[in-house]
Amino acid sequence: MYRSKAILSSLRNAYSKITTRSYLIRAQVGVSSSSPFDSFAIPSRFPWQFRSFSSKPESMLQLVLENDWSREVEEGLRKPDLPLTHETAVYVLRNLDKHPEKAYCFLDWVFRESLLTPSSLLYSTMLRVLVQQRSMKRFWMTLRDMKQGGFYMDDTTYKTICNFLNKEDLKADAAAVAHFYERMRKENVTSAVADDVCAAVSKVDWSCEVEKELQEMKLALSDNFVISVLKGIKEQPLKALAFFHWVGGCSSGYKHSTVTYNAALRVFARADSVAEFWSLVDEMKAAGHEVDLDTYIKVTRQLQKSRMMLEAVRLYEFMMDGPFKPSIQDCSLLLRSLSAGPSPDLDLVFRVFRKYESSGRSLSKAVYDGIHRSLTSVGRFDEAEEIVKAMRNAGYEPDNITYSQVVFGLCKAKRLEEARGVVDRMEGEGCFADIKTWTILIQGHCKNSEVDKAFACFASMLEKGFDIDSDLLDVLVDGFLSQNRIEGACKFLAEMVRNANVKPWQSTYKSVIDKLLEIKKCEEALELLQLMRTQNYPVYAEPFDRYIAKFGTLEDAKKFLDVLSSKSPPSFAAYFHVVEAFYREGRLSEAKDIVFTSPHHIKTHPKITELFGAA
Repeated sequence: MYRSKAILSSLRNAYSKITTRSYLIRAQVGVSSSSPFDSFAIPSRFPWQFRSFSSKPESMLQLVLENDWSREVEEGLRKPDLPLTHETAVYVLRNLDKHPEKAYCFLDWVFRESLLTPSSLLYSTMLRVLVQQRSMKRFWMTLRDMKQGGFYMDDTTYKTICNFLNKEDLKADAAAVAHFYERMRKENVTSAVADDVCAAVSKVDWSCEVEKELQEMKLALSDNFVISVLKGIKEQPLKALAFFHWVGGCSSGYKHSTVTYNAALRVFARADSVAEFWSLVDEMKAAGHEVDLDTYIKVTRQLQKSRMMLEAVRLYEFMMDGPFKPSIQDCSLLLRSLSAGPSPDLDLVFRVFRKYESSGRSLSKAVYDGIHRSLTSVGRFDEAEEIVKAMRNAGYEPDNITYSQVVFGLCKAKRLEEARGVVDRMEGEGCFADIKTWTILIQGHCKNSEVDKAFACFASMLEKGFDIDSDLLDVLVDGFLSQNRIEGACKFLAEMVRNANVKPWQSTYKSVIDKLLEIKKCEEALELLQLMRTQNYPVYAEPFDRYIAKFGTLEDAKKFLDVLSSKSPPSFAAYFHVVEAFYREGRLSEAKDIVFTSPHHIKTHPKITELFGAA
């Protein structure tokens, strides 16, 4: 009677998404949506000859992304309006993470024909791209070149690569990388000297004596060496900063590069040195260096993990104002992190949202939904409506997800009539409520002790042709139980199973059975247990063992065992638990009666003999 005759179909709007190649490229590289080339794909082999871009790194990335690697691409990269810096190379490699062959060709060109000095970071970034795309031949070639160039894999890169290889069941490669890494560590003389420096710096406060001791070591300073020391004393950020400045100002002629500045930022991105972090950002900017994309990704994750959300937002805004803008995925992760928890800082959410939109790009529907969900869950419905407007402007119409979030927020705020009004209004706006939306509305009524209104909504839902599912059944049963209408919950649950062909969650059965036994309704509980058995759920025996031994009769015990034998004979464990429960309650005669009527292999089992022998 509860099955609908037909399920409404073909009533939800189909929302088209732009999937042209030119759009995808713009999304990856951040070309403004007002580009004159928006309406068509450029049919040229050499697009850099006539396109203009908002920033040089994006132009270089687009050149590599849109073309097969060729002599013409290399010529385009050599053009004077495409200056190559270390930060730009990191940016391009990071954004070629789904194109391992192009990434490999690009880095090969960088090392062959540009004036850029190789670095461990460039090699490490390349290794991560190759291994994550399972391009193992190129991976081993790059690792060999890295070692021959005097560079070494850091422990973070090593762990990332090994974790991925083991996860992908590439055990042989993982073992080979581990062996290679250990050999590199033993051969790395720089690492041993760096350890001595770390020990000297760590043992006392920074002073002239420490500087004198370091000078006497006659250190051969290099970017790799400085980075090794910074990592070794990262737990003492102020000493790391003192060492960093001493190295940059000592008389050896060594000068910090973009590589060492970025490595230092990763050390200082923590609560006890956040002022030093921003001071170093200003210092490197004044020296003509930029925060590279790899550093941004690692630092923002570190800040978010430490719940330093204000600093994460400041860093995001800083990067969006520079040439190496974070991707939409980076923006999405930050927004999700900001929106997490019961009391999200929505002011920070809006700062990120507005900063991203100011770049002329649009967020994905999923990101809009995430912001919208955060706002509606804390009752900020006016701002949520502003997000819906922005979403519409970006080309996404509200759908069931959007409306369901409004319904949830209104129910949470106990504005139930308004929530019902949203469901009624949806159809007029071209979007029909689905089973999830109805479930949210019904659950809202149940949680606010309006079970009768919940069932009125349930009836309306059925009239519209929907069928009850396991989620909704659990919500309605829980509504009964919340008002202590335990027998009503039992009858409704049994009726849905028998007449509506629903398979409840195992937890739904268990909740009702537990409540029935609390009010000594063993027969009804056994009926639900029988339904569970017919739907092939595991036996839920524990509460029956306890209840029957304490309050039940010998007849109850036999009925319980009969239910267990409805599909196959009860196991010895099932019999023994019942017998033992009676025995523990001191009901020895009932325990013996159960054994007497049990199959022969139960009676003669050593555990039974041992139990009654003890008695």
